[in-house]
Amino acid sequence: MDVNAAVAAAAAIAGVLTGVIAMLAFRWSEREQSRPTRSSLHTDAVLPPGVDTVLSVLRSSAVVLDEADAVVKASSAAYALGLVRGGKLAVEPMLRMARDTRRDGEIRQVELDLPRRGTGRGEALAVSARVAPLGSRLVLLLVEDLTEARRIEAVRRDFVANVSHELKTPVGALSLLSEAVMDASEDPEAVERFAGRMQIEATRLTNLVQELIDLSRVQNDDPLEDAEPVRVDELVAEAVDRCRHQAGAKQITMAAGGAADLNVWGNRGQLAAALGNLVENAVNYSPARTRVGIAARRVHAPGGEHIEIAVTDQGIGISDKDKERIFERFYRVDPARSRATGGTGLGLAIVKHVAASHGGEVTVWSAEGQGSTFTLRLPEAGAARDRAHQQPAREIRAGGAGLDEEAGRSTLTSPESTAYETLPAPEVLP
Repeated sequence: MDVNAAVAAAAAIAGVLTGVIAMLAFRWSEREQSRPTRSSLHTDAVLPPGVDTVLSVLRSSAVVLDEADAVVKASSAAYALGLVRGGKLAVEPMLRMARDTRRDGEIRQVELDLPRRGTGRGEALAVSARVAPLGSRLVLLLVEDLTEARRIEAVRRDFVANVSHELKTPVGALSLLSEAVMDASEDPEAVERFAGRMQIEATRLTNLVQELIDLSRVQNDDPLEDAEPVRVDELVAEAVDRCRHQAGAKQITMAAGGAADLNVWGNRGQLAAALGNLVENAVNYSPARTRVGIAARRVHAPGGEHIEIAVTDQGIGISDKDKERIFERFYRVDPARSRATGGTGLGLAIVKHVAASHGGEVTVWSAEGQGSTFTLRLPEAGAARDRAHQQPAREIRAGGAGLDEEAGRSTLTSPESTAYETLPAPEVLP
């Protein structure tokens, strides 16, 4: 009898507990159903009609925040810039702007420098952020990436500053020399000496202006509009003839060799100017009674046959710290020597742009005290012509004449990879 009573009591207690649990579960379920879920707050349904479509076509990065600062809508560009992480706006200054705008309804705009994710170089990402209310509950954040625009503007400022400095030097020298000539009008020897100096500075000024014009032309013209097959041996002969006088004054032997019957496809004038600049640099930066070699060869490449024209000298060479900058405008390895030779610092920049606009590249190998080898690599005439008919030529522009989008950088190669080292003995030219 006692056992049955105990069993009955246990069953009653279990029934009461089951009822209590069921009641609590029912009330919890009703409460959860009455509360809006996280997902229901962040669906496109809460956006005003048409906003989703407008945000999808904007070039700016777009983020829509609700009253709890949770992301309702974010464009793919916003994720790419790292503005949104884990469903939250990850940039604290922008988050504060959004809260202030939600509080008073005023539109705010600010420019910020954000750390760039994934580079490990500490580069800043320049952005312009604009926050505006979107309805009564939402806030719209539009972010524009200004990094490229700022970099181009910096390039433009540097270019103008460099041009101003380079033009000021010969112009100032001419002004001083003209005053010296006037003061020495009764001294024929002094007049002759000052007039000679004036002629040198005038030549330097003329060369600078001409190279500025050439640089502007190669950066803004399509070299393949008037393209034609160009014989490499003719380009080499023209470059050698251009520098024959300077080489003779320093007793430098100029030699040409390599494979015959090679042709490239492009603008003859630009290609001749590029190769001429390489040969002229080799002569100017070589000691007296040394040798400058020019050689060409055909090489196989995945994109088709290419022609390599290598210019090798026995000059002073280029240090490792200068190799990465030698194709920048106005950069000189040895400024004092450049002034003595009349160099402007634009020659290699012109070579870089001519090579790029023709679908090629220019590379350099150099060691201090051992000389340098510059290699101009261009597509062979047949393959380059076919590609030119299929697609437009590559352009190097930055919204203004004479400005490129990035500073030139050299590609380092070993001397074994240059054409001159691997070709037959060149023919010595008088």
